[in-house]
Amino acid sequence: MSSVGVFGGTFDPVHVGHLAIANAALDELGLARVYFVPARRSPLKQDGPIAGPEDRLAMLTAATAGEPRFRVSGIELDRKGPSFTVDTLEALRGEGELFLILGSDAYADFERWREPARIRSLATIVLAARPGAPNAPSGVRMLDSPLMDISSRELRARAARGRSLRYLVPDEVLRYIEEHGLYR
Repeated sequence: MSSVGVFGGTFDPVHVGHLAIANAALDELGLARVYFVPARRSPLKQDGPIAGPEDRLAMLTAATAGEPRFRVSGIELDRKGPSFTVDTLEALRGEGELFLILGSDAYADFERWREPARIRSLATIVLAARPGAPNAPSGVRMLDSPLMDISSRELRARAARGRSLRYLVPDEVLRYIEEHGLYR
């Protein structure tokens, strides 16, 4: 049975840090593929995504096109209401042994997620270090991924101020943002 990474988030927009984390997971864990799963709306975030689901899906598809082991899944976008990781893992469990890829900042709220014990039973949790976030507790694996101090929130704010996102997002994503006037 193959091993599969599941990397969720709003990806609003997807940036080079996301791709570096997913690439580290591919290499380090010997994964057959990594699914990028954009959330419709995170239940723990007050504000929803700025870009619509179609735009975020299109940006992810463009950003991941160069790596055949990267896949984009609209499974959470197809659901109504908030996105719950446990539901996504249940839906993907026939794909192989699952590894849930999280930033260490996201893991700080993990016990507040819906059914954290069930999530742990469905997938092995692996964390990517994030600046200013605590390291993994014992028993949770840390990825040897580059530590990049970059966030989608920061990128949206830069774009809103008219600043360039060049070298922060893949070129295809930059073109998409500019062509569709996102984050202005």
